[in-house]
Amino acid sequence: MAVSTPGTSPDPSANPSPNPSPWWSRSVHADRRPFLLARGRMMAAIRARLAGEGFIEVETPALQVSPGNEAHLHAFATDLIGPDGARRTLYLRTSPEFASKKLLAAGEEQIFEFARVFRNRERGMAHHPEFTLLEWYRAGAPYNRLMDDCAGLLACAAEAGGVSTFAWRGHTCDPFAAPERLTLEEAFARHAGMALATVLPAPGERPDPRPFAELAAAHGIRTAPDDTWADIFSRVLVEKIETRLGMGRPTVLCDYPVSEAALARPKPEDPRFAERFELYACGLELANAFGELTDADEQRRRFEEEMDEKERLYGERYPIDADFLAALAAMPPASGCALGFDRLAVLASGARRIEDVLWAPVG
Repeated sequence: MAVSTPGTSPDPSANPSPNPSPWWSRSVHADRRPFLLARGRMMAAIRARLAGEGFIEVETPALQVSPGNEAHLHAFATDLIGPDGARRTLYLRTSPEFASKKLLAAGEEQIFEFARVFRNRERGMAHHPEFTLLEWYRAGAPYNRLMDDCAGLLACAAEAGGVSTFAWRGHTCDPFAAPERLTLEEAFARHAGMALATVLPAPGERPDPRPFAELAAAHGIRTAPDDTWADIFSRVLVEKIETRLGMGRPTVLCDYPVSEAALARPKPEDPRFAERFELYACGLELANAFGELTDADEQRRRFEEEMDEKERLYGERYPIDADFLAALAAMPPASGCALGFDRLAVLASGARRIEDVLWAPVG
């Protein structure tokens, strides 16, 4: 997708000053240790909460045939060498999503995982190349149910971390307050002064960037001749909207254009929009959720479109996991959410940056 998932939002502090001492020095570790202990309490509290609701904790492999098929996600590749010396390329997962959905197809109904995931080209105050996603799925549940889950997990983490307020880069958010629910149409109107509906493609229609570029330019957003519709959408979101979300209380940003939700099903009442939402606190994206698409043919079409865009932009493409598509056809209706656990730990412990809540940051 041309939009972000947990761990991929543009970070204005992408290159923080390096610490003069290594993370393992006693003084640095002593400073970080309270945040690390708070992280552990949060993980234990969330595990207990989900288990109490009937969820089963699963473990899925980090090595995958495909790391995911979103144009702007960058994976780590490696060679799997068989006993006969034959080699094939595998990837470190960017999410446990494909394996989790296979488990839903196998008959599991409520599952979660604290998954170590890997994304290249990402490091900063709120990014790390190896991080933890809390990902959970509910078979048969509407995607709004996950909004309630998110609200409960914020409060759970705050209690375990011993804070009453989240703070980040000069902003605050009450983790115990009911989240505001804001549609993309409302967010564009409120924060960017734009009527999104005037540039929204019809269902099945290829997005035309030209009207959107004119609208964006009229509102002070820079555009380029080769921008796609998704490029402009992302730029408006980053420059005008994201930094204003989750102020005072959390924000659930929902009902994304279907072209910006590659793994989500269209909303039945308006197929121009998808059952996708993101969760924000203090202007920081924490979670990304879908009412899951289970149409294997449509999913393949979207993946191929994303990989065409990836090849155009970066000169590479990732394979499509045919086994995942086969499982998708057998998967029940479900909703799923991926939450950046390290980011949540930062907010719920009072830490300053993501490396403060990682026991052993990547060197």
